[in-house]
Amino acid sequence: MSGSLSANGSAEEVSETDEEAVDAADRETEHYTFDDVSVVMGTYNEEEAIGTVLGDVDEVTGGRAEVVCVDGSSDRTPEIAREHGARVIEQEPQGYGVAVREAILAPDRPIVVTTDCDDTYPMERLPEFLEAINDGADVVSGDRLYHGATAMPAFNRLGNHAFAALASLLMGERVHDTTTGMRAYRREVVEDIEWTENTGLSAELLIRPLMRGHDVRERPIDYAERLGETKLDPIEGGAAIAKSIVTVCLEERLRRI
Repeated sequence: MSGSLSANGSAEEVSETDEEAVDAADRETEHYTFDDVSVVMGTYNEEEAIGTVLGDVDEVTGGRAEVVCVDGSSDRTPEIAREHGARVIEQEPQGYGVAVREAILAPDRPIVVTTDCDDTYPMERLPEFLEAINDGADVVSGDRLYHGATAMPAFNRLGNHAFAALASLLMGERVHDTTTGMRAYRREVVEDIEWTENTGLSAELLIRPLMRGHDVRERPIDYAERLGETKLDPIEGGAAIAKSIVTVCLEERLRRI
């Protein structure tokens, strides 16, 4: 975040301002390509869709993006993922957040894109997300609700609108989709966050960067009907997400004090 320097600023203030100016200049000259991108996902019994998702990633990125799947499946999901060239890290099923955390931390490329493995997210939007990162964004978040998300069950859709309203109220800043699974991050942004949530990890990875002053941009995306069965109970999972939103927002407000 850039700041101004008063006429009587100290040597320390000048040094910090110069350092920020250098960082800003470096960012302006950055230009990432798909060779700098890792597409990561947690996978759990998604053999119906995983091949389609990985095929789309390969086609859109010209095979240049690295793909990492953290898998706890008992079906052919990891086998299919490996056949498509993905790196598969196997672990016991421990929930959404645990798998996605491992997936994000596994690669070392500077841009990390999260997505789900059920073919609900439009991989053809990856170039637009990368363009926004090159334009200076720290986080680019797909807004599924902008176009109506009619493929989403009505109860889930209502819940996601409620999550966004709750987060917006607590943050004092309008957001539209707190739990989307499709985002692009600068690696240093997510590595700087001490993650605490599991089911609510998607909300946490939007709220903490926003409340810490990072450049977070939402982009409308289409949302397709999922292939395979959902693994999240809408009542139990919804309660966990709402609790996560409240907890994370309060923690970030206390952090500012």
